[in-house]
Amino acid sequence: MSINNLFSFSKGKFVNKAMEHHTSKTYKAIDLFAGIGGIRRGFESVFQEDIEFVFSSEIDSNAQKTYYLNYGEVPHGDITKIKEEDIPPHDIILAGFPCQAFSVAGHRKGFEDTRGTLFFDVVRIAKYHQPKMIFLENVKGFVGHDKGNTFKVVKNTLEELGYKVYTKVLNSKDFGVAQNRERIYIIALKEPKEDFVFPSSMDKDVGIKNFLEKRVATHFYYEGKPLYERIKDDVKRTDTVYQWRRQYVRENKSGVCPTLTANMGTGGHNVPIIKDAKGIRKLTPKECINLQGFDNSFKFPKDLALSHQYKQAGNSVTVTVIEALAQKLKDVL
Repeated sequence: MSINNLFSFSKGKFVNKAMEHHTSKTYKAIDLFAGIGGIRRGFESVFQEDIEFVFSSEIDSNAQKTYYLNYGEVPHGDITKIKEEDIPPHDIILAGFPCQAFSVAGHRKGFEDTRGTLFFDVVRIAKYHQPKMIFLENVKGFVGHDKGNTFKVVKNTLEELGYKVYTKVLNSKDFGVAQNRERIYIIALKEPKEDFVFPSSMDKDVGIKNFLEKRVATHFYYEGKPLYERIKDDVKRTDTVYQWRRQYVRENKSGVCPTLTANMGTGGHNVPIIKDAKGIRKLTPKECINLQGFDNSFKFPKDLALSHQYKQAGNSVTVTVIEALAQKLKDVL
């Protein structure tokens, strides 16, 4: 079946042909702003046969292709154009929603304050379907956006919908991967049988070498390229990660990778650089995915440009953090 023929429209409802034969699972979930399915992957790893994904949405066509390759379904497109009543019933909403400015944040109008933002789409779907849980992820800076008003609007809106809200900033380097990545996690539970407690850091020493490939293609190396002359005298050690900061190289003293970004495949602010036995090079997309905690079964489409692979890895979540959270949530649910 071609990627363009997976969807049909039946009696006003979207139907994903790859998902027509639903089985009876304990929880049904939807995956919004799905990217390459990192949050889904963490929940499937923990819940296994107890969870079924009945709907997904992702607007980026290249990310849709990667999602299809790994999960056998093409996410629906622009969520703002999909009616909440056309989405199948579900118990769990997963959403790594983008953070745009809330134009009226802080006006204390609750639900109305979220209009014009993508969080509004999460809220309108939750208001209609009343799931047991909403799982949200965003950048650490979301907490302080607009002097904290944006975060307050999100929390207050979820509480107005009848949820008990738990929030915490977690760092990926504390959960089994060698990447410094701080993210805010917002857990909204409807009538939890007990309070949710965020997972503790893993006591695990993970070095960058554990996430590197043994064989790396020549084109990832800088020798013979213009940047090489600017960095060759600064990139000396093989046990750490360096960053190209547009004008200079900075060593990451902690020995872990800096936060992976969407633009690292096209140059820019935070390009991770390492030195191995063969020379000085940038991280490969596979290594970036490893540093996001994905297992070896994850694949990129063979024809997907490297820039898109880097972008998808940088935009994703750290699966090991999601797994730790999902395990705690499974106990509470």
